Amino acid sequence: MLKLENIQKTYGDFTLNCSLDLQPGYITGLIGPNGAGKTTVFKSALGLISLDGGTVSIFEKPFNQLSLTERQDMGVVLADSGFSGYLTVQDITRIMKRLYHSFDSEWFIKKCEESGLPLKKRVKEFSSGMKARVKVLAAMSHEARLLILDEPTAGLDVLAREELLDIIREYMESGDRSILISSHISTDLEQLCDDLYLIDKGAIVLHEETDVLLGSYGLLKATQEQYQDLDKRYILRQKKETYGYRLLTDKIQYYRDNQPDIIMEKGSVDEVITMMIKGERL
Repeated sequence: MLKLENIQKTYGDFTLNCSLDLQPGYITGLIGPNGAGKTTVFKSALGLISLDGGTVSIFEKPFNQLSLTERQDMGVVLADSGFSGYLTVQDITRIMKRLYHSFDSEWFIKKCEESGLPLKKRVKEFSSGMKARVKVLAAMSHEARLLILDEPTAGLDVLAREELLDIIREYMESGDRSILISSHISTDLEQLCDDLYLIDKGAIVLHEETDVLLGSYGLLKATQEQYQDLDKRYILRQKKETYGYRLLTDKIQYYRDNQPDIIMEKGSVDEVITMMIKGERL
């Protein structure tokens, strides 16, 4: 669906240099701290910035070779963009109907009403959560095969986020669609994504299936003495602590079987991010 191969872009002291492959039928998450390069990846994929190197292909074609119909097969939500504040949902409906031949106005209006979005109120009067919902629903409203969602749940409370995640899951039921999504709320991605890319300082530092990350990754808390005797073959990162060392592994079961005396915790996306970025390589 979407493939980035060794794309490069430099802004002053920041350099993006990464690759990413979004498979058909997958929801792929892009995670990382602020300033890591997530938005630059999204803009690179959409041809919104010129690249210093590398290639981008969508539907197995370079972006600039996509037909109008293929471009309409994409739905996009960017964190720093949105609808004019002077538009209403009814106005947006009329605009989308003119722009997209597959726009489903009935579905869009129905989902807006179910999400508590007033049809006749101007967008500038919406809360930040309401603005986020209307952007995502508009991106989904024309049966796009590829969705690119940059921080779509920003500004939403817990219930509104869960509602939006349910809409995304429902959207994927056809089996022929793919989504690239970023979020600072890791629990959303844990329950939504098939695989995750972790980006830091413009480079991909980890790519893993979500089930593998949650099932096979873990943290070891070893005393100084335990650390000295530890088999470190499967340690990805380490961090010095007052009691000894905190260690990230992608083979937690190996250590359960072979060194059960060490304190172990199941890994979460947040903990993996922290250790991969703040921890030291052995």
